[in-house]
Amino acid sequence: MYPTDLTDSQWQIIKDKLDLKIANRKRKYELRVLINAILYVVKTGIQWRMLPNEYPPWQVVYYYHRIWSKQQLVKNIHDQILLEARKTSGKQACPSLGLIDSQSIKTASMTHDKGLDANKKISGRKRFIVTDTMGFVLGLVITSANVGERVGALLVLEKLKNRFPRLVKILADQGFDGKEFIAKVQQEYSWILEIVSKVLGLSGFQVQPKRWIVERTFGWFSFHRRLVKDYEVIICNSESFIYWSMIRIMVRKC
Repeated sequence: MYPTDLTDSQWQIIKDKLDLKIANRKRKYELRVLINAILYVVKTGIQWRMLPNEYPPWQVVYYYHRIWSKQQLVKNIHDQILLEARKTSGKQACPSLGLIDSQSIKTASMTHDKGLDANKKISGRKRFIVTDTMGFVLGLVITSANVGERVGALLVLEKLKNRFPRLVKILADQGFDGKEFIAKVQQEYSWILEIVSKVLGLSGFQVQPKRWIVERTFGWFSFHRRLVKDYEVIICNSESFIYWSMIRIMVRKC
């Protein structure tokens, strides 16, 4: 057993969220073992072919990873565990405050849909996320790195539409500033986009109230080596790895 393997209680949380057709289908390898193998890849960052022999053949594990990514099964499991993790922590299932930010990250040479972030001098992709005040991911979009903050923000905000009726305000940094953009968010989604500015006269990194939470989520990503760099040819695979990393974090809190 590896440290990344699910405990009995953690597996039960995920198992309860699986579609019955998927959970009850006869197969050679158990779902729990397949998911353990995927979590091993997410955490250690190894190549699929380097999976330990204790797990099923890498071709089988990768096949399920790709199918579940296409079917958005991983996202559905993530979204259900998100609500449960919030309730367990004493919060309402639906958040009222969100935090938005982006992260530019380098990609492998064979990946598609990548560009240059001229501001950060990074050639690759950009992750746009919205989190709650616990750092759990409410919305995720991955684009090429040359996509602007406001354009990417609208893409990820669109994914939150009609999902969280209690959501009132979203905090953002100065990269998302602009009167027209703030007004557009208010008009289209009825959310208040509040720009948290740095304290004038102070240089260097500043810990901003609440805003540090979304930065911590990016820090959580970096503890999963598969997410340190985007190695995936297809963006939906990249998104699935992020959802798996968050599932691994949240099942510990349920």
